[in-house]
Amino acid sequence: MEKNLRQQKTTIIKIALFGPESTGKTTLAKQLADYYETEWVPEFARDYLQIKWEENKHICVADDMMPIAYGQTALENERLAKANKYLFSDTNLMVTKVFSEMYYGFCDPLLNDAALQHEYDLFFLTDIDVPWEKDDIRDTPEGRETVFSVFKQTLIDTKKPFITLSGDKKTRLAEALKIVDNLTIALEKGFSSAEFVQIYERGIPFENILSQLKIFKKGIAKSNLISPAIIDNGILNLNQVDFETKASFFDHEKENLKIKKFVPASGAASRMFKFLTAFLNDFDIQKETINSYINRKNDKELAIFIVGMEKFPFFKAVDKKLREIYPDFEALERDYKNYYFVKLLLSPDYFDFANKPKAVLPFHWYDTHIANPIEEHLNECVHYASSKNVSNLHFTVSDIHQDLFYEGINEVIEKIEKPSGIKINISYSYQNKSTDSITIDENDKLVKDKLDNLIFRPGGHGALIENLNNLDADIIFIKNIDNVIQNHIDKITLYKKALAGILIEIQQKVFSYLKRIDQNEIQENNLEEILLFLQEKLNIELSDDFNKFTFENKIVNIKELLNRPIRVCGMVKNEGEPGGGPFWIMNDRGETSLQIVETSQVDLQDKKQLEILAEATHFNPVDLVCGIKNYKDEKFDLLQYVDQKAGFIVEKSVDGKTVRSYELPGLWNGSMANWLTIFVAVPLITFNPVKTVNDLLKAAHQPQ
Repeated sequence: MEKNLRQQKTTIIKIALFGPESTGKTTLAKQLADYYETEWVPEFARDYLQIKWEENKHICVADDMMPIAYGQTALENERLAKANKYLFSDTNLMVTKVFSEMYYGFCDPLLNDAALQHEYDLFFLTDIDVPWEKDDIRDTPEGRETVFSVFKQTLIDTKKPFITLSGDKKTRLAEALKIVDNLTIALEKGFSSAEFVQIYERGIPFENILSQLKIFKKGIAKSNLISPAIIDNGILNLNQVDFETKASFFDHEKENLKIKKFVPASGAASRMFKFLTAFLNDFDIQKETINSYINRKNDKELAIFIVGMEKFPFFKAVDKKLREIYPDFEALERDYKNYYFVKLLLSPDYFDFANKPKAVLPFHWYDTHIANPIEEHLNECVHYASSKNVSNLHFTVSDIHQDLFYEGINEVIEKIEKPSGIKINISYSYQNKSTDSITIDENDKLVKDKLDNLIFRPGGHGALIENLNNLDADIIFIKNIDNVIQNHIDKITLYKKALAGILIEIQQKVFSYLKRIDQNEIQENNLEEILLFLQEKLNIELSDDFNKFTFENKIVNIKELLNRPIRVCGMVKNEGEPGGGPFWIMNDRGETSLQIVETSQVDLQDKKQLEILAEATHFNPVDLVCGIKNYKDEKFDLLQYVDQKAGFIVEKSVDGKTVRSYELPGLWNGSMANWLTIFVAVPLITFNPVKTVNDLLKAAHQPQ
C-alpha cells in the first residue's frame, strides 16, 4: 500500500459523514450516493479490521492507525476519480484521529496534520439517537453520549463546517437531501460552507437568503398612493352614541367568543434613551458644561429631560441610589448631579434602562406605587379583553428578557386579578430567528463580525405575523407595549370595545353571506345587496371586468373577496408623529385598496406622491382588533395574505460604515395587506406611545 496521506484536489462537492460507531453513517452515505447517482467512500478500517479478526481474533491496536489512514486516503482518492458532482465519505481521517486519541491517548503527527488538512465542503455529524447495532469490530454501546460529545467538540475546535443530523433513517435522508441541494446552490452563488452553516443553524430557508439578495440588487417598489383615506372616504366616523352602541354590542356578544390581547414587546428600550446614550458618549464633564453641550449639539431632548427630571416616575429611585453612592451628593454642582443621574440611569451596574425591555420600565407614578407597561396592559385586559371572567394576554418577547417579564407579571398580576374577579392567562412567544435578514455593505458583500460570523438583523415586526398566526382566538386586540395611559381607562375601554363591536358586526354579515353562497341561496336578484356591502362597508372596489363575468364566476369572485381575515383599525388625527397612515393605494394588478402605509414606502422623489402624503389627515396608532377565523370557525393561514413585495430595505451605520438589511412587510402594513380592512376614527386619547423617555412627561403619562 502506498504510504500517501495527500488528498487529491477537486471541484467535486465532498460531504463527510462523521460520528461515533453505529450512528447510521454507512446507510446514509449509500442513500445519498444512490440518490445523486455518484460514488461513496466506504470505511477502509471495517474490512481491514474484519480480516484481522477473522484470521486470528486480533482487535484494533495503536499500530493499526497509520495503515488505516493510508488505506482510507487511497480509497477516497480512488472513488473521487469516478465521482459525479458529489462524493459522500462514510468516514475520513478526522474519525481516525478521534479514535486514536480516545483509545490510545495520542495521534501520530502525520495523521493529525493530514486530518486537519483534508477538506470537505460539509460534515454531517450523525447523532446517537438511533439504535446500537452490534458486530464483530464495534465497541460497546456504553458511553455513547461522551463519545458523541468528543466528536462534536473536535469539529468545533478544528473549525470544520458541520450540521448535526438526528431522527430516523427517513428523516435524516430527507433533511440531508435538502441540505445538499441548498449547499450546492450556496457554493455556486459564492457562499462559503461556513456561511451556509450559519444560515442553516439560524433556521433561515436558503431561498429566503437568495430572495433577500435579489431585493438588495433590484430594490423594492414603492407604494402607489392614489389618495389619503379621510373621513367618509375610507375612514368611518362615529359619534359618541355610536361608539357606546358598538361597545354595548361587543359586551352582548363577547361571552360566546374567545378573546385574546396581543402585545408586541420584543427588544430593548435602547431607542427610548438614544439621546442620553449619545450624551454620555460625547460629553466630558471636565471640559464643558451641560448647557454648552446642549448648545453645541442643539440637543433639545436633553434640555427637556433635565428640566423635567423630577417628574419622571423613576426619579426618586435613581435619586435615592445616587445619595447612597455619593455621600456628598447634595454638595455637588448641578451639572455633576445631572450627569451622574443620567450615568446611573443607563449604567449596566445599576438601572441599565436602555438594555431592558420597555415593558418593565417605570412609566406611571401613582399615589401608591409605580406602574410599568406590563401592569397597565394587564389592567386594560380585565377592562375590555375578557369573556366568561377569563382574559388571555400574549406577549412577544426576546428570550433574553423573558425572566424580566415573569418577574414583572408575578409582582402585579394578583392585584389586578383579585379586585376584577378575572383570571388572566399569560402566554409568550419569540420572534422567530428564521425570519432574520443577512446584512450587506456598500459593495454588496456580506457583513461579518470580528469573529468572521455573519451579522444577521431581525426581520422587523412583520415577522410577528407568524406569532399571530399561531394564536387561537375569535377576537384579537393588538396594541403596542408602549401605548398605555395613566388615567382614563374608562375611555380607552369604550373605544377598544367599540372597535371590537364593529368587527363582530362586519364578521357576522360576512359569515352570513358566505354561508348563503355555500347553500346556493344567492341569486341574480339579491346579488346587488352583497356588492353594495363590499363597496360601502368593506371599501372594496370591484374590477372593471366584474360585470362581464358569468353569474357563477361572479359568485366565485365574491367568495374569494369575502373569505379573508378581518381587521378594524383605529385612526387618530395626524399631529406630526412619525409613522404610517391610512391611504388608498393601487397595486401592480391595478387593484385599489385601503392600506396602512409607512413614509419609507413612499417615493419621496415623486412630487405627486409627496403631495398625497402631505394631504393625509390621520395617523396609524397601531390600535387593531382582528378576526383570524373563517365562517366555518377555522383559522386562516395568515401567511397567505401577506404582500411579500411590501418589505423594507433598512440602512444603518455600523462602525462608521453603511450597511443594509431587509425587513419583512410590516405587521399592520404589508403583512395584513390582503385582509378585509375597516378604518375608524378614534380620539387622540387612545394614542399615547413612549418613543423617547421624554414622552413620559406628556399629560397622558403624568398623575392628575
